[in-house]
Order: sequence, then structure tokens, then C-alpha cells
Amino acid sequence: MAPVVDAGFISVSYFILLSGFVLGYNYNERARNGELDRKRFWEARFTRIYPIYLLSLLLSWGQLAKEYGSHTHAMFWTGVVLSPLLLQGWIPAIATFLNTPAWTMSAEAFYYVIFPWLARWKLPGRVGPYLWKMTGIWFLGMLPGALYMIFNPDGIPHPNRFSYGHWLWALKYTPYAHVASFIFGVMLANLDTMVGRSGRLRLILGIGGFAGIYGLVELGPLVPYALIHDGLLMPLFGCIVLGLAGNNWLAYGLGWRPLVFVGEASYCLYLLHFNFWNLIHDSHVWYWSGLNRFDPWLSYVVLVGMALLALHLVEKPAQRMLRGWMRVGR
Repeated sequence: MAPVVDAGFISVSYFILLSGFVLGYNYNERARNGELDRKRFWEARFTRIYPIYLLSLLLSWGQLAKEYGSHTHAMFWTGVVLSPLLLQGWIPAIATFLNTPAWTMSAEAFYYVIFPWLARWKLPGRVGPYLWKMTGIWFLGMLPGALYMIFNPDGIPHPNRFSYGHWLWALKYTPYAHVASFIFGVMLANLDTMVGRSGRLRLILGIGGFAGIYGLVELGPLVPYALIHDGLLMPLFGCIVLGLAGNNWLAYGLGWRPLVFVGEASYCLYLLHFNFWNLIHDSHVWYWSGLNRFDPWLSYVVLVGMALLALHLVEKPAQRMLRGWMRVGR
């Protein structure tokens, strides 16, 4: 199981693909019919992501001293200015400025900008030719990682998730390195309309996707990090999404109400887990309370609880306020 746990970073690639699918599922048809108002769409996306994003930056304020010592003065102030604007991800050196997971929001903001044009693509008439187009996007998504492996610009013999190099960070954290995953997700939403929701096919796809990913991550370092970090797993992620979007026991099982309740806080959990983890452990609460023998499992439970609080006390109220002020819906 160690290689599986060590490959937790692949969930970010799944999140990016899934965001493209969810947006495509909800907006593709409207965009093709000329009914998608770009301004209102962008306003709705802003109200969705920015409240918790801003909270994550505020909670990371204590990291400023460390960031100041880690960058040149010019790069430090660039990070200070660009991070609130969701633009820090375009510069590898400051992509993880203040709050490491926040780089994905920089990427998502860019994908939201281009989505209205992606969503207008014509609905495919046949599955076969469309799968070939999706295969082309898959190959494009693997191209940055393949080029990194061929040229090895950082000179790292065997890069992994702990390695540092300018070009490796560009591959890991910048929006252009992951845009193919988002496009694949948008295209997947069109494919979803062409595959029946009942029957065994979706169940087989879902199980096959999970099994395939498990098999690849179990191989550990035998699978090149530059490929598995983003791109390689696109088809398997797509199989999982199609499986879970069907009418089968796999979808029903993961649709269990308690899981859905916790799942609603997944954005808060992802974006704030770094902040909350530091808050818990910098306080040394488990040591002076004598509960440190239950860590990290106790911390995981607390992180989920804190994410749920952030969802209901910050994210949802802030969304209602902003949407009322901007007069936008979802």
C-alpha cells in the first residue's frame, strides 16, 4: 500500500479533469445553443472558488517570513501581488507561494476563462471518431512529461515528488502543463451523453479505471514520475468518471449520504488542509493532551471536521452574499 499512499498527488490531476467534466456536464449544451453568458459564468465561478481561496491565504500569513527568506526580493513581492489575483501559478518559482495547494486555483482560474469557448465545440455524431480526438488530447497531455524525460533539463537522475528543479516545478504546478486534462474532462462530458447510464458498460469502466490506477501506482518508481504526475492516467480517470455517472452499485455505494455530506467539503479540505495541519501541529495540542499516540489519524478526523466548519460557516455564507451582490446564480 505504500506506493499507493505515496502517489496521492495524482488526485490533483483527477480533480482538474473532473472539474472540466462537471462544467461540461452543466454548460456544454447551453454554450452550443448560445445561451451561456460568459460574464455571469465567470462571476459564478469567482463566487464559488474565491472565498475559501482567500481564507487559505489569510491563514497562511504566518508563512510570509519563510517565503521572504526563500526568494529574491523581486520574486517575493511578485508572489505577494500575484497570489491574491490567482496568477502565481504562471511562475514556477512562486507557484506554491504561501499555500502549496493553492496553485491549482491559479490553473482553474485560467481554465474557467477559456471554458466558454471549449464548451461550444460541436457535439460528436459518433463515438469512434470522438474517442480518437480524445486520444489525441491524451497524447498532448503526456507530451510535456515525455519531453522532460527525454531532455532532463534539471539533470535529476530519477525525479520523484520530493525532487526540486525549475523545469520539474513548471511541469508540476503551472496551468499550461495541465490544460489537456481539463480539456479531456470537457470532452468527456460530451461522451457521457452518448453512453447509456444503465447496463454493465459503465460499471465495467468504473471498476476497470480503479483497478488500472491501483495497478500502475503499485508499480511505484517503475512508472516515470513525469508521466504519472499528469497525463498518463487520463483515460483511467475518464473510465472512473463515466462509471460513477452511471446507474450501478458502484455509483450508489459512493453516493451514500454520509460520503456525499463529507464530499461537499472536499474543496475546503483540499485547499485548507495545509493550513489546518500546521495549525494543529504548531500548537502541539496532541502532546500536551496526551493524544499524540493517535496521530496522524486523529489529525485526519479533525481536518475533515474543520473543513466542514469552513464549508458551512465561511464558504456557503460568502457565496450567498457575493451571488446576491453580483446577482448571479450558479
